[in-house]
Amino acid sequence: MTTELKLTDSSLPLRQDVKLLGKMLGEILLNHGGSDLLDKVETIRLMCKTLREHFDQAIYDALKEEITSLSAPMRKQVIRAFSMYFHLINAAEQNHRIRRRRQYQLEAENIVQPASIESAILSLKENNIKEDVIQDILNTLSLELVITAHPTEATKRSILEIQQRIAVILKSLNHPLLTSRERKKLEESLFNEVSILWQTDELRQTKPTVLDEVRNGLYYFDQTLFEVLPEIHQEVADCLEKNFTQTQWEVPNFLSFGSWIGGDRDGNPNVTHDVTWETLNRQRRLVLKKYKNVLVDLMKRYSHSTSRVEVSTELLHLIEREDIYLTEEKKWPIQGEVYRRAFAIIIERVKQVGKTDLGYKSSDELLEDLFIIRKSLKKHHPAAHELKTIQKLIRQVQLFGFHLATLDIRNHSGEHEAAMTEILRKVSISENYAKLTEEEKLKILQNILMDPRPLLLLNEDYSEQTQEMIKVFQMIKKAHEEFGKRAISVYLVSMTKSPSDLLEVLVLAKEAGIYRLHADGTLESHLHVAPLLETIDDLSAGPKIMETLFEMTVYRNHLQIMGDQQEIMLGYSDGSKDGGTLTANWKLYKAQIEIHEMANRYKIGLKFFHGRGGSLGRGGGPLNKSILSQPTETIGDGVKITEQGEVLSSRYLLEDIAYRSLEQATSTLLLAATHLSKEAEQRQTRDPLWVEAIEEISSLALTKYQSLVFGDPDFLTYFSEATPLRELGDLNIGSRPMSRKNQGRFEDLRAIPWVFAWTQSRQLLPAWYAAGTGLAGYAANEKQNLQLLQEMYEKWPFFQSTIDNLQMALMKADITTAREYLLLVEDQRIAERIFTNILEEYERTKEILLRITGDKELLDHTPNIKESVYRRNPYVDPLNFLQVELIKELRNQDEPNEDLLTEVLLTISGISAGLRNTG
Repeated sequence: MTTELKLTDSSLPLRQDVKLLGKMLGEILLNHGGSDLLDKVETIRLMCKTLREHFDQAIYDALKEEITSLSAPMRKQVIRAFSMYFHLINAAEQNHRIRRRRQYQLEAENIVQPASIESAILSLKENNIKEDVIQDILNTLSLELVITAHPTEATKRSILEIQQRIAVILKSLNHPLLTSRERKKLEESLFNEVSILWQTDELRQTKPTVLDEVRNGLYYFDQTLFEVLPEIHQEVADCLEKNFTQTQWEVPNFLSFGSWIGGDRDGNPNVTHDVTWETLNRQRRLVLKKYKNVLVDLMKRYSHSTSRVEVSTELLHLIEREDIYLTEEKKWPIQGEVYRRAFAIIIERVKQVGKTDLGYKSSDELLEDLFIIRKSLKKHHPAAHELKTIQKLIRQVQLFGFHLATLDIRNHSGEHEAAMTEILRKVSISENYAKLTEEEKLKILQNILMDPRPLLLLNEDYSEQTQEMIKVFQMIKKAHEEFGKRAISVYLVSMTKSPSDLLEVLVLAKEAGIYRLHADGTLESHLHVAPLLETIDDLSAGPKIMETLFEMTVYRNHLQIMGDQQEIMLGYSDGSKDGGTLTANWKLYKAQIEIHEMANRYKIGLKFFHGRGGSLGRGGGPLNKSILSQPTETIGDGVKITEQGEVLSSRYLLEDIAYRSLEQATSTLLLAATHLSKEAEQRQTRDPLWVEAIEEISSLALTKYQSLVFGDPDFLTYFSEATPLRELGDLNIGSRPMSRKNQGRFEDLRAIPWVFAWTQSRQLLPAWYAAGTGLAGYAANEKQNLQLLQEMYEKWPFFQSTIDNLQMALMKADITTAREYLLLVEDQRIAERIFTNILEEYERTKEILLRITGDKELLDHTPNIKESVYRRNPYVDPLNFLQVELIKELRNQDEPNEDLLTEVLLTISGISAGLRNTG
């Protein structure tokens, strides 16, 4: 049996790092602003810390006086000082995660880190899971993570890169064999980085373009993912070979990354077909550069000579092609160094991809040559010591192809309907398609799909919007030919409300030749069409929408060509905004079960795509817990999850942390899938009493949530005035507008600014509100109900994850600080009435959560997270107080005041860094 490592005061090294960085920041403040600045920051910090330990009205009043009396120049520097502190803490905490992982690795052999790949494989062995069962699980395992440009990363790339360098230096300082000279040199470098951080602008001066966002996304592939993904697969293979020595294991490519950046056009007019095409080109350029670098390195390493080893006939045939691909000066000059001669050919062909006919036409051609090299190496290299460098490159080519990451295309259902309405009017099929009933729409669309003839008129003068829609599908067709079909394989339909929303996309694909019915009746289809179910109503309607489609011959024919696989995306953001986090999470869970069971009847495989945000109000949380909280029977369907905004930097900025995050996800997926295989004949993994309970809880919570958000006529006024919502639009963090139609309606407001604004004001309402009413109301109905909730928390991963996320939300929320934002509401009667409602629900939620978990305080079971929140709070508080004062002053100005606005934006950026959450 394995044992877990017990770390004594494991946070001590972290506190030492924070102290060191804080001391350096103090020295820089002293150097930059003199003792006045340092003393002012220290005075405010100590006041906030004292108030956190024990509230004292006199100290509170003195703190408010200290803040309001700051001169404008001093105020700006104070804001920056507290913001910089959080950037330093974030770097220190990242380094501490790396340090704790290394502590496990340095321990005795029987100490295995929890949630590691090794711990998962050992668990399989200890539970006597047969090798053939494990191999079957591996063959069906699928986890795809999709990076998005959703504007939730408030921190500039320059700041993130400085954080990265600071974390790397801190890691080097951990080395036990450092000489005093080496330590002094590292500490000097660290001080210089902190100094540069202080002297770097935190705010972007302009909104990023879509291609700026593409560049930012590619950064993670370049820095970490290209290396880490094959290493995760190799670790699985190594652990299996170590623990199951009699089996020849095949580890498929179960873990991959996709992207929305440059393809997500839902509400973003800046994502055009040209931008998407350029995105694909940039992705290919990066992956080819990465291959070339690896190949050059292998060329240096593989210096084997035919005077020493015997190589394969296939390898000799490969190098016979030298004259075709290489000029004399590019050929490797030493005849006997055949691997180097082969790599010279391969490097040249990689360089020519997309440029000349000499280049590889597909990544499969490159793989064929690499397989030849690997096979030849096995002839003479010791069998027990495989050359894993060539295997790693093969895995990289299999994972990344020539496209790097599969690019999903997404657009709003209303956009497709508008294009279809115009097209059908032009050809006199329907005068106003948009006004037809669903049955009438389906009849027209099915008839078009069953007709081989094209629908579009040549040289027809369509509107600009419809022309762009047509060009998008023509671009997808061209991308399949140029980059391969993996480059774009899924088209997502936002706000799917009916079956026609998916058939419209198939019709547009037909007009571009992506979907094609030949005259002889044969069918081609090369694009998955996936619904995005977002609102509470859409989630409830989802099973019926899909069943209607599965009953259609034309859609079933399309699915058959696509391997009887259907992808379904579930949106966590809009459902939570629409019905509250608890109700939304249950509706999402329930929709998965119902759709899964229905698809089983039709023998159709599913992949659920979870559109989670980074924040708790948008389905955020640890990646491994997100996987574990899904219905057990759906794990085998394949899991796809979005990775957004600040999540990218927190998980994938540093290679060690990227590895650990993906390792935890892989470990969880392996164990969850194994549990599924053991219970394949017994699908019922939830007690019916639990389902009845959560149904009742969800109903109570939904009523409470909607009574405030939609039922209170003053709620939107409160939201707009008691949060920095108005000011968020000036924070240049994304290319996409804050609302879909810029109409100012609640329905059109995106979930990101909705959550972002509540987070800034420390109310975090979307992440917890109404859950307390649901849980407490159910617990009060019957005596045994509380005991049932405690049982659900102990035994049901979905419910446990829900409760833990609610605890985290309440922990990050701060009602005392939130009360400050009432000063921004013009009508104080509205402010007091709604805030009283929020306060009562907060206390109700906190009380019932502690009764369910049995803890004395929130997050008692996760002391590291709890300590991190406590560590940060005294430094976030001054920024919140300053933000309120600045917004109040800004909104009272008759004319726009750029200096005041800049200071407000600095507080927004600082609070985001402090809470490690935006939207």
